[in-house]
Amino acid sequence: MFTAMRSEGDDFNSGGVKIHYAVQGFGEPVILIHGLYANARLNWSVPGTSALLAKHFEVITPDCRGHGRSGKPTADDAYGINMVADIVRLMDHLNIRGARVAGYSMGGMITMKLAITHPDRVSTAAICGMGWLKAGAALNSVWDKLERPVFTVPPACAKSFPQFAVTEAEIRSVKIPVSVVIGEEDPCRQWYVEPLRQVRPDWPVHIIPHAGHLNCTDQPEFKTQLAAALGKPQT
Repeated sequence: MFTAMRSEGDDFNSGGVKIHYAVQGFGEPVILIHGLYANARLNWSVPGTSALLAKHFEVITPDCRGHGRSGKPTADDAYGINMVADIVRLMDHLNIRGARVAGYSMGGMITMKLAITHPDRVSTAAICGMGWLKAGAALNSVWDKLERPVFTVPPACAKSFPQFAVTEAEIRSVKIPVSVVIGEEDPCRQWYVEPLRQVRPDWPVHIIPHAGHLNCTDQPEFKTQLAAALGKPQT
């Protein structure tokens, strides 16, 4: 049995940090995780993605810690794997055992790490604007060039990205359906998606024509490709 829409927005305590989230629609749960320097509204609501998916799913859109209306701790150890734990705690808070999960950019890293560390909680994953983050990859300077700092985010967040790295063995161990959605002109396509395709050629890659990293979520085709990547709802 699926639950109906719970609320337009609410907060909960995740390990001492306030996490804001919104829920829209009803049906099987889908969790959408936004990118660095963005928030749920900017990545998912404004482009109409959450509304499109809410026609068939219960769509849950949290503001990651450090972003939007969520708490913004400044400690160096406040981010990284704690951001994965936030999603698990949110699912527990909403009494959701498993969900389809999609994430963009930073959210894609969180989604990949979540699928590997909590495989029983993710039924389908969509990695958007991202691919395989290998251990030891230099990220901070790259992300400064890719992301537009619309909102102030504590520096500790981007510094913690190496904690999202996964190994080739971990990627090969993933049993759930995983798809990638990436802009045609996104540098992450070459840096992170192509290496991932070498390891998991069975994971479909959806290319959004003429889209870069910053404008991909605004493209109409991104919404339709993400919906396809998440799959049809069960009846």
